[in-house]
Amino acid sequence: MPRPRFASPQTQSALAALMDDAWHHGYALSRATGLASGTLYPILRRLLDAGLVEARWATEDEGTGPRRHLYRLTAEGRAMAVARAARVAPWAPPRPVQARP
Repeated sequence: MPRPRFASPQTQSALAALMDDAWHHGYALSRATGLASGTLYPILRRLLDAGLVEARWATEDEGTGPRRHLYRLTAEGRAMAVARAARVAPWAPPRPVQARP
């Protein structure tokens, strides 16, 4: 059975980082997710192409430095991210093995 689209752990991490309504730049997403730019930006491009994420250029009053692309989930992207998050059980570390007496 093929895996559903956008089901990789890396994509789920990116979606989780975008769950609020704020605009995020790629560097902040990379820091929040721990994903390298070579992993994160292709994920963002696929999500953009699917209409799940929208992007825009930062305006000059949003900070200094070079212009940056900002990303956030669309309504459709948010609905998919919420549905996926509800299906994924939170990770729990394994219980330590206790020695027998």
